[in-house]
Amino acid sequence: MEWIFDKETAGYIYEVADLNGTDKLAAFLARQSVPGTVIALDGDLGAGKTAFSQRFAQHLNVRDTVNSPTFTLIKEYEGRLPFYHMDVYRLSLQEAEELGLDEYFFGSGVTLVEWGSLIEEILPPEVLHIYIESSAGTERTFYLKGSGQPYEAWINTLRENGA
Repeated sequence: MEWIFDKETAGYIYEVADLNGTDKLAAFLARQSVPGTVIALDGDLGAGKTAFSQRFAQHLNVRDTVNSPTFTLIKEYEGRLPFYHMDVYRLSLQEAEELGLDEYFFGSGVTLVEWGSLIEEILPPEVLHIYIESSAGTERTFYLKGSGQPYEAWINTLRENGA
């Protein structure tokens, strides 16, 4: 699958050795999240999109078990903010448009879209793109790119302080 932008243009690159590193990044992003936050998450099958989503949800104080919404498309959870977890892998762009996903994007919660690049055309202009690349074993590299505020500020904070 082709990512929406060249990894070389990522605003921040975060390498982790294990799930503890993934958890630190998820915690940072959850702390920054406000109503209307949209995160587009991409990576190959098995790269760790759902694992990242689970840790992100935990840091939003979601108490329910979070799993991949591959067949249900959208799962809604209650936490510090409503959490909308989407998996659009099986959707065409037209189907995604017909579902009215923009109600989630511009709603009162946080939206995390697995395979977000597949619906890039209907994502809001302000979005945080994350691409996860798996390496050996549990090692992962996260490529982050923020489009608009507040995401560009989040990237700057990560550059200065790390996760």
